[in-house]
Parts: sequence; C-alpha cells; structure tokens
Amino acid sequence: MSHEKEDAQLAAELAPALALLGALAETANITRAAEVLGMPQPTASRRLAALAERVGAPLTVPAGRGVRLTKVGALLAASAERALTTLAGGLRQVRAEIDPERGRVVLGFLHLLGRSLVPELVRGFRASHPHVRFGLVQGSRQDVLDRLHGGEIDLALVSPPPADGALTTVVLAEEELFLAVPSGHRLAGRRRVRFAELAGDDFVLHEPGYGLRRITDELCAEAGFRPSVAFEGQESDTVRGLVAAGLGVALLTRFAPEPPAGVVELPLTPRVAREIALVWPAADPLTPAVRAFRDHVLEWPGSNGLEWSGEISGDPGDPR
Repeated sequence: MSHEKEDAQLAAELAPALALLGALAETANITRAAEVLGMPQPTASRRLAALAERVGAPLTVPAGRGVRLTKVGALLAASAERALTTLAGGLRQVRAEIDPERGRVVLGFLHLLGRSLVPELVRGFRASHPHVRFGLVQGSRQDVLDRLHGGEIDLALVSPPPADGALTTVVLAEEELFLAVPSGHRLAGRRRVRFAELAGDDFVLHEPGYGLRRITDELCAEAGFRPSVAFEGQESDTVRGLVAAGLGVALLTRFAPEPPAGVVELPLTPRVAREIALVWPAADPLTPAVRAFRDHVLEWPGSNGLEWSGEISGDPGDPR
C-alpha cells in the first residue's frame, strides 16, 4: 500500500478522535476536555490511549495536575483544528441550504424564458421568501438537461418536455409558435401557412440541442422535406434579426407587443405550439427552499400569453 493510501486510511480512522485533541489543546486537562465534548472521562482516556497506539507515539505527557500535548500531539491537534473549522463552515452552509427561508435554488432555463417568465416567477417567490438566493443558468435544452442530470442545477424550465424516467416532469404551459418571415417574403401577406409550403425556403435555425430546433426539424420531417439551413444561432433575437435581414424563415415564439421591423409573424395550420415544462430529478430529495420554489411555480396562475396547465408526467409519486 502506498504512503498516500496509508495516510488516507489512518486519517479516516483518527477522524472521530480529532475533536478530543482539539479540546485537550485548549483545556490541558482530560476531565475538562471530556466535559467539553460531553463524554465520560474514562471514555476520553481510552480514546486518547487508542489514538496514541494507532499513531505509534505518545500524544500527551503529564504536566502538573493536567497534561500537555507532545510535539506529535500538537501537530495532530493543529490539523484537527483546521479540519474542524472547515467542517463547521460546511455545516453552516448545509444549514443555509436546507433552510426554506435562506436556502439556495439553482434554476436552469432556456434563453428565451429569461425575458419575462423566469423574472416573473422569481419575483413572485421572493415576495414571500425574500432571503432565498438564486443561481440562474441559461442554456440550450440539452445543456440544461445535462446539467440537471449532473446535479449542477435543482430545477429546469425546458421545452419540449423530456421523455426521461429519471426525471419528474410537469407540463406548465403551452405557447403557440409562429412562422417568422421577412416582410418581402412571398407568404408575408397570408393569414395562415402550411409548413409544407416552406420546402423550398432557406431556414434560420437554432443550433442543435435547442428545443425550437428540434421542433422545426420534426415539422420539416412531417412535411416531407429537410430544411435548407442558411444560418444557425443560439439566441432567438439573433435568429429573428437574420429573418428581418431577409436571410431566411424561422419558427419562433411571438414577439410582444409586435414583431420588429422587417419581420412578419404568420400562424401555422394546423396550429403549432410548444409545451413548457418544469423538470427535476425523480430520485433526488429536494431541499426545502427548492421544494418551496417548485410548489410556487406549480401554483403560479400564468401570464405572458401562456396557457397554463400543470400536468405531471414521469414519476407521479413525489414524496418530497
């Protein structure tokens, strides 16, 4: 066994007794050290003797009516103090994390949802939980789901909802999607458009991994053609700007209160909509703060033109 492995094994064995060394460094008396730790004096003496035997050197020597640490004991006591300080800091973080009024929520979401939906949800929650902290993570649908699986985020707002048994999914709302075309496009004057009519057009698409890209690809496949990709982007505003420049058409959400100059939004027939879902790991327990925010989102009445639903899929049993 290497020295590193031996040291790691020894450290694991010594850990339960380190608090005793720290107390001895402060009190210089086994009886008082035992009182500080809330243990009987004989237990403290036996633990100290066992620790010295395992280390292979005396840790204390008599000093008057008390004891003093040997050089070996002082070295271990100093390490114990640092370790216990670190542990105490970790415990403070844990208490803050599990405090429903002072915990932290890491929310992942799609870029477009950060414009109004996420701020509205967070503002409404902070009205009754003013001390809860938030970490906000934006990204593509796939990036957000990967981070959710990896434990980097607690909850995610994504679209379309994932079909993943490891996740609990609540479909929150439905949002209609529109075809965005340049104002000079041949279809710009139409009241409604069928997707099959776009077979010969250039498309401005989101990059792979984004929900709107997946929906667009599926609609093209259903219509019997593969899209001619003129440009790819990450932000819907960038995609819309490229449409305004006459560089292609795109499937996008409605731009409120009205489309920017150079863009015409056309409803599709049959109607096309995307579902927005709240997602969290089915097997992992949620901290009180995360659970409180999740419940707030599920009870939110909805706005921003979204049709709020709240249908649970995935694991319907939620013991958290």
